[in-house]
Amino acid sequence: MIATEIAGRVEAFVRDVVASYERDARCGAHGPSGNLVRELRAKARAAGVLTPHILPDGTHLPHRDVAIVLRAAGLSPLGPVAVNVAAPDEGNMFLLGARATAAQKARFLAPLIAGEARSAFFMTEPAAEGGAGADPSMLRTTAVRDGDHWRIDGRKAFITGADGAAIGIVMAKADEGACLFLVDLPDPAIRIERVIDTIDSSMPGGHAIVAIDGLRVPADQMLGEPAEGFKLAQVRLAPARLTHCMRWLGACTRANEIATDYANRRHAFGKPLIDHEGVGFMLAENLIDLKQAELMIDWCAGVLDSGAPGTSESSMTKVAVSEALMRIADRCVQVMGGTGVSGDTIVEQVFREVRAFRIYDGPTEVHKWSLAKKIKRDWTAAR
Repeated sequence: MIATEIAGRVEAFVRDVVASYERDARCGAHGPSGNLVRELRAKARAAGVLTPHILPDGTHLPHRDVAIVLRAAGLSPLGPVAVNVAAPDEGNMFLLGARATAAQKARFLAPLIAGEARSAFFMTEPAAEGGAGADPSMLRTTAVRDGDHWRIDGRKAFITGADGAAIGIVMAKADEGACLFLVDLPDPAIRIERVIDTIDSSMPGGHAIVAIDGLRVPADQMLGEPAEGFKLAQVRLAPARLTHCMRWLGACTRANEIATDYANRRHAFGKPLIDHEGVGFMLAENLIDLKQAELMIDWCAGVLDSGAPGTSESSMTKVAVSEALMRIADRCVQVMGGTGVSGDTIVEQVFREVRAFRIYDGPTEVHKWSLAKKIKRDWTAAR
């Protein structure tokens, strides 16, 4: 099976090469530096594992196969960045591959696949200004026709990877409805006000507050047609939710390996920690949660591979997996005690990253609310 072979090579690269960079000084509060990203990707390219979910002929692996590969990449917080399957680039590549024109693919998608550029998806807006967040219908950024261009104005918040990105996908509201625009970065009309200090630290460029003032975008750089912004965002959304689950499943798999090793080596009260029921049971619960998360991801991936949009299925999976991974990461910290809250291993970072994941790509409560609305709609339709 080609996916198993690819995943095996990715796993070997992440464990043997990438893991040695986890304490590199170039890993900062706002993610790995551009210099470190370029160094890791050069090594991934040499090892033949760069952008492994997209085959040399340009075809994208089925989602169930992507799950195997991205779990392997996620075995280190640096792994997805190194092999070029990290958010938001992976989701942006999927969207462009599915809906961009040939000219747009040549200009914006090719550099992403080659690992030569990073990208950002500009949707979320400042909450204090009443902008879009988990509810994209609150979109305030505007797009106005200006001859053969569009003029875009607004402010965005929590834009992952904006600092250092070469390609942007900007969501704005026109008279016709929401639209998506492809833009070259940097651009003087797009100004990073600040990079926010957040609990997570794995994504290059961190998460930025961005002001957009008089950005002019040629009409042929609109993705799709006017008013298709929300529809196109949905093309990206369900697979991107799922690939987040895949990557962090890999990270929690590794965290559990580290905690298991610690519990078998560390002695207290006359025996290894693993022999204390309170510790052994936590690790047993981790195995259960890891397997349940794996099965949920595989189920949802199968739905997407069938051609279905997978909206509700990806919501269920995002909730179930993010909550399970939070339990796993928390138990790993608890098993390791003081070492678990230190930077001596990646366990502490995985805990922080997964805690953030419960909010990113839709908080648990928003997904539950969405599912509850569907339950009501289905009940009403069946009467």
